Amino acid sequence: MATLKLQALWNHPAGPKTIHFWAPTFKWGISIANIADFAKPTDKISYPQQLAVTCTGVIWSRYSMVITPKNWNLFSVNVAMAGTGIYQLSRKIKNDFASEPEPVVAKE
Repeated sequence: MATLKLQALWNHPAGPKTIHFWAPTFKWGISIANIADFAKPTDKISYPQQLAVTCTGVIWSRYSMVITPKNWNLFSVNVAMAGTGIYQLSRKIKNDFASEPEPVVAKE
């Protein structure tokens, strides 16, 4: 039974023998790196980078459902990219525009 499932995965049109399998797999690295950056101070977050991650995730989440056969790995990685990008942008915007500047304490 497991052999049949493995063979079906191997011979699937979006299986590991095609770029359709490996491209989204490598995009997971971008999402994981973005998750690792959640601890990064907001002044180190880049608007252009996070906009690119967010837009890529939003656009390709939609178009990954149009491709035949449906590639759920591509869809899920793009949802993750959009989610992490939106979170990082919200952190950056909140820090840059919505928060009060920290008072400067004079050292004696």
